[in-house]
Amino acid sequence: MFERFTHGAREIVVGAQQEARELHQSPIGTQHLLLAMLADPSSAIARALAADGIDQRYVRAEILRRVPADAAPDTATLVDRDADDREALKAIGIDLDQVRRAIEENFGPGALRLPRAQAPKRRGLFGRFYAGEGAKGHIPFSPRNKKVLELSLREALRLKHNFIAPEHLLLGLLREGDGLAMQIITEREVDLGRLRTTLTQALNDKAA
Repeated sequence: MFERFTHGAREIVVGAQQEARELHQSPIGTQHLLLAMLADPSSAIARALAADGIDQRYVRAEILRRVPADAAPDTATLVDRDADDREALKAIGIDLDQVRRAIEENFGPGALRLPRAQAPKRRGLFGRFYAGEGAKGHIPFSPRNKKVLELSLREALRLKHNFIAPEHLLLGLLREGDGLAMQIITEREVDLGRLRTTLTQALNDKAA
């Protein structure tokens, strides 16, 4: 699946890791994915949500209001979940080693590692995503976020697209329907039907 991700979609997945780290929160939730989606104010997602007053500043403020910042993840509780990740990814057709190679090819060797990494490697795609190795430990993706990534593929298949773009990620988030990101969106009384239509049109324009 991951080889279908556009550069923009990969940046969002990596960006969600960084957003969680900067907020000192774990695991990486749908709210961090939404923050990463809004990083580029000129993107189709940012423009679509701006009309309802949803931008990075607003989402970040809502996250800080609702979710306490924790200390760095307790590395003693971060067991190696490679086997679990492999099985979960295999179920949705993802080859973990292929994903890692694709990341290295697109971002350069070691691009997703923090500088001065000192701790032993604890690998796992959604659980670590390489970013976060070192003194601060790894930040895992939440089960809900893993589901959103799976549903982004389903949205691409539904629309007969052979790629997964940022808009597919947001469609996956909307399809999952729960989580803090959806609370933030729905509490602004966003017209979800209109949002889906806008995202679908933007995707069809890309596919044309």
